[in-house]
Order: sequence, then structure tokens, then C-alpha cells
Amino acid sequence: MNVGLNTLYDIGSNYAVKLNEKEMLVYEEDETLKSKNPHAKKLKEDEEKKADEAKKEESSDELSDDEERLVKDLQARDSEVKAHEAAHQAAGGGMTGAASYTYQQGPDGKMYAIGGEVSISVSGGSTPQETIANARQVAAAAMAPGNPSPQDYSVASSARVMEMKAQQQLAKQQQEEVLGKETYGSKENNIKNYNQPLDISA
Repeated sequence: MNVGLNTLYDIGSNYAVKLNEKEMLVYEEDETLKSKNPHAKKLKEDEEKKADEAKKEESSDELSDDEERLVKDLQARDSEVKAHEAAHQAAGGGMTGAASYTYQQGPDGKMYAIGGEVSISVSGGSTPQETIANARQVAAAAMAPGNPSPQDYSVASSARVMEMKAQQQLAKQQQEEVLGKETYGSKENNIKNYNQPLDISA
């Protein structure tokens, strides 16, 4: 079998063609030709350059001591924020909405929650008793985390004001009911007195 020079040139000058035991053409890299080829040196330099760039990228993945400290701080803050908002939600029951978070990207490329909030519905009830119960639950939800924020204190304070107003309204209603009964009771006694027979005997 004849293989022309053009064929050798087409497959590259760093390769040799030979027949194996099964008389099939095999292309092998010829180290002697590779070392003589001027392009081989450039290819080798390019490969080394790519390897160096890959190493630099790997080393850039490694964080400095300051960056590692920052990542640990961000991780701690993320856990604290999420636990804080979860406490609000657990204590608030159906009065709290979904938590929303403010994120910051760390030096490691990950996003960490650095702030958050949970909406709490502060609504009065149809009765003073219901309003008092709602206000107490809102205050409990606001103060549920171990370290309430100034906003949490503000919400709890508003809920306590709402509770006090509802208690005053309840007391007023109860007073009106008592006065109404007393008035009705005194009228009933007067009617009984009028119905008593008069003794006019001497």
C-alpha cells in the first residue's frame, strides 16, 4: 500500500503512518518529528500558558484571610436574619406575611441575607375582646426574636396602644351593661312598690 506525501502532510507533520498487525493504518504522534517542528514549540507554549491561566483561576477561587473572615461574618448574619424573621412568622400565625430579604454578595460569589422583614397585619376585631387578642398576638410576634430591632419595638408599642384602647372600650361597654341592669332593676322595684296594697286601717 502506498501512502503519498500529501496524505502525510494533511494529517500533520507530527504524525507517522504505519500498519498494525491487522494491516490497518494507524496514526501515531511521532516524538522525533514533533521536536523538530517549529510549530510544536509554539503549541507547547500555548498549552503551558493555558495551564498557568487555569492555575491562576483556581488560586483566585481561594480567598484571602480577610475575605474568609468576611464570608464567615456574612454567613453568621444570614443565619441570624433568617432565624429572626422565622421567629416573627412562627409567633404571628396567620397575621404575618412572607419574609423578604435584602442580600449582599460575598467574596465567594454567594448571596447572603443581611436584612429582612415580615409584614404583620395590625387589624382591629369585630369586638373589643377580639381586638385585644389580635393586639396581643401582634405584640408577641414583634417581640418573638431574641434580639428585637427598633422597628420590632415600634410595632409592639403600637399593638399595646391598640390593646389599651380596646380595653377602655370593653370597660365602657361593661359599665353600660351594669348601669343598664341597675336602672332596669330599680324600675322593677318601683313597679313592685306601686303594686303593694296600701294599709289604711287606723
